[in-house]
Amino acid sequence: QVQLVESGGGLVEPGGSLRLSCAASGTFISTYVMGWHRQRPGKQRELVASITNGGNTVYASSVKGRFTISRDNAKNTVNLQMNSLKPEDTAVYYCNAERFGRFGTPAENYWGQGTQVTVSS
Repeated sequence: QVQLVESGGGLVEPGGSLRLSCAASGTFISTYVMGWHRQRPGKQRELVASITNGGNTVYASSVKGRFTISRDNAKNTVNLQMNSLKPEDTAVYYCNAERFGRFGTPAENYWGQGTQVTVSS
């Protein structure tokens, strides 16, 4: 069974940094588009960043320039480096793995349990 486990969350002051990690088991992430989503209090879950196996990345406008997503297929991990954190970045961050069928439709989609990030003074 595919499992994704996030780590690295915690409490940081505004302007600080955190590095989130996602460890996958039960599959090799090389065949998946990997991403990070977050759910802020009272809001719907939203895409933060994603990365294809070829290194193509997508970032939410709110985090562009501050966050960096990366993947290490050899270690079967995906990371999210978060710098210049703001209080509005406070959320539960979820790791995601997605694979598509030949027509571009979702074929597989997996989620981690999430890790809490709190940015507060």
